[in-house]
Amino acid sequence: MTDATFDPLNEINRQIAASCKIAGRNPDAVQLIAVSKTRSADEILPLLKSGQRVFGENRVQEAEAKWPALKTEFPDVQLHLIGQLQSNKAAEAVAIFDCIHSLDRLSLLKALGKAMREQAKSVPCFLQVNIGAEEQKGGCAIADIPALLAAAKDESIPVIGLMCLPPADIEPAPFFALLAELAARNGLGQLSMGMSDDFGTAIMLGATHIRIGTALFGKRAV
Repeated sequence: MTDATFDPLNEINRQIAASCKIAGRNPDAVQLIAVSKTRSADEILPLLKSGQRVFGENRVQEAEAKWPALKTEFPDVQLHLIGQLQSNKAAEAVAIFDCIHSLDRLSLLKALGKAMREQAKSVPCFLQVNIGAEEQKGGCAIADIPALLAAAKDESIPVIGLMCLPPADIEPAPFFALLAELAARNGLGQLSMGMSDDFGTAIMLGATHIRIGTALFGKRAV
């Protein structure tokens, strides 16, 4: 029998606090991003009513279709783009998102810089790093980080940290530790890393933003 009073948001926040206590960190230093990609407004509303205000979407078009109505009722919501972004969608992304986690190449950087100037809007960005050097994944090569950071500075794009998706089915801790080392080496203070299965480990290794979907919403229907 399931517990009808179980609240996944409270449980995740409890686990965040427990991991932070072990790591000697303040839980307020860890931002929970509720990954609402493919979730309907009806699925999102309970979290909004429970006080969650930061959500992650993968696609510009989905966010544009789903969030304007929700933000009318909850205007303090912050939207983070956590999926790959096409350069031709940069203007739309700058318009709707409060933070972008997937800056990973020069062409996108140029498009975002242009859009931010035209809209007079500065959107904080994470540089996504292909931390496992996987051909099928987005993210810049580790060796390209300094050049992209310099280009972002030239474009007046505020890069606040690094983001990664570690390889699946491998212990993530070494990859999280490497991302933290790379961020420190490049003077960046924020780390977007950790999802439903590994956010405790990510917090131990310095994550400031964790991206949680399944643990909050449950598994998607097949």
